[in-house]
Amino acid sequence: MYLIRGQNNINLFKKRFPEVQLSATIGNFDGLHLGHKSILKSIKDDAKNRNSKTIVFFTEPHASEYFAKKNNNIEISPPRLSPWREKVKLLDEEGIDFGFFLKFNDTLRSMSPESFIEEILGSLDLVSLKVGDDFRFGADRAGDFKFLKNWGDINKVSISNTPTFLHEEKRVSSTWIRESLLKSNFSLASKLLGRPYTFSGKVVEGQQLGRTIGVPTANLWIPKQKLPISGVYAVKCLLEKEIYKGIANMGVRPTVNGTKPVLEVHIFDFNRDIYSKRLEVEFKHKIRDEKKFKDLNLLKSQIQKDISIAKELLR
Repeated sequence: MYLIRGQNNINLFKKRFPEVQLSATIGNFDGLHLGHKSILKSIKDDAKNRNSKTIVFFTEPHASEYFAKKNNNIEISPPRLSPWREKVKLLDEEGIDFGFFLKFNDTLRSMSPESFIEEILGSLDLVSLKVGDDFRFGADRAGDFKFLKNWGDINKVSISNTPTFLHEEKRVSSTWIRESLLKSNFSLASKLLGRPYTFSGKVVEGQQLGRTIGVPTANLWIPKQKLPISGVYAVKCLLEKEIYKGIANMGVRPTVNGTKPVLEVHIFDFNRDIYSKRLEVEFKHKIRDEKKFKDLNLLKSQIQKDISIAKELLR
């Protein structure tokens, strides 16, 4: 998938692909769940019928994250299901031809619906655009489906909205998936996503505290946005196409007076240097909430119990 990184790269895209016509959609696509996949299937089918290519517009950061940062209160931002890098990977796996990375900043936030269409949508050769049934855009979310439809009718761009995708008569949404993960209902989250919930990140150097208590861990870089999980889990890990079992702790590590969230993974029967490698973690079962212990010996004892439980759960 070719990625257009912002408005300033539109001309470069048009120079490289001068004749391409585009069937498009736009949204956050956090988690790329079944509802999103339904929209992607729709634009892929449309592209086949029109002999066009597919393009997905998405914003980074999400609007809610942008406003949380502006208000200096990250807690009001919902947990992120997938970092933008993972989103791009998932879109590529779905066979999307082009992605358009729109940076959500003051300029984009204050852009009127008319300017958004003229400077972004109208700058490309769109033949069709499909949006979700609740899609709004432009300053103060003033743009809506009717606004888009009027523009499309004038400019011969087919504008349509996609029907709500339901699971057991309830709308599939990123919010529902986050709620399921926070409740450790991984089975439901997997059904709504169409795949197991995983987090993929680069292994970075930590305090190496785990080694001192006989439980070495791989620390994964996590984005500034929160993850929809917290506590100790039995996990499966994918590293260089090999699957391993282990336990993971997502939290601030209160026993050692930690303050920033860290994802630590202990892989069973494993002793390799994997710094800078990418590790994909699939969360299978929650074992317990994170808690503060009086000393490291009590923490070590609890971790050994956690390992025994995880091995039984993963058997």
